[in-house]
Amino acid sequence: MDSNLELLTQIAHGIAVHFGYTCEVVIHDLKKNDLDRSVVYIENGHVSNRQLGDGPSEIVLETLKKQPDVLKDRLSYLTRTDDGRILKSSTMYIRGKNNTVDYILAINYDITGLLTVDNALKPLLSTSETNGESRKPRKITHSVNDLLDTLIEESVALVGKPVALMSKEDKITAIQYLNDAGAFLITKSGDKVSNYFGISKFTLYSYMDANKEK
Repeated sequence: MDSNLELLTQIAHGIAVHFGYTCEVVIHDLKKNDLDRSVVYIENGHVSNRQLGDGPSEIVLETLKKQPDVLKDRLSYLTRTDDGRILKSSTMYIRGKNNTVDYILAINYDITGLLTVDNALKPLLSTSETNGESRKPRKITHSVNDLLDTLIEESVALVGKPVALMSKEDKITAIQYLNDAGAFLITKSGDKVSNYFGISKFTLYSYMDANKEK
C-alpha cells in the first residue's frame, strides 16, 4: 500500500467511526488497470450494498473522461441506492504527481430517515416563496455493467421517448450523452449501446463525432 492510500484509509476509517453506521466511506483507485474493481477500501458498505472489489460509479467515469485541471471536488449532492434510500454524498479527488487524480474519496451519508422528518415538518415551515430547483439523485451502482445500464436509461430519459420512436437526431443526443458521461470507457460498451439503439458500430462512431463535424 502506498503512503497516500495508507493515509486515505486512516482518514476514511476516522470519518466512518465519527459519523456512525449510516455513513459509508469509499476509496476508488484510479491507478489500477482493472476498472471493474476500482473500490479498494470501503467502510459501512451496507449503506449502498457495495463491497471491496466492486466497480466504479458515474463520478469515476466522469473523472477519467475529463482533464485533471478542470476537476473540482463535488460536495453535498444527492445519490440513491438500489432500494430507493437517499444519500447525501461528497466526492473528493486525491491527486498525485503531475496533478493526476490517483484516488477518489467518497462519503455517502444515509439521510432517508431525516428526510422523513423533513417531509413531516415541511408543510409547517414552508412559505409562499420557494427558491432553488430539485435535482434527481444519482443511482449508486455496483459494477460496470450496472453502471452502463444506468447511463443508457439516463440517455433515454434525456431524449424523452423510447428507442423505437427516436429519430436520428434523438439517437445522436443520446449517444453523445453517453460519450460525455464516459460510458465508452467501459469494455465492450460499444457493442451493447449499438445493439440497444439498433445501429451499427460505424454509425455509433459517427454519432459520437457528430458535433465535431458541425
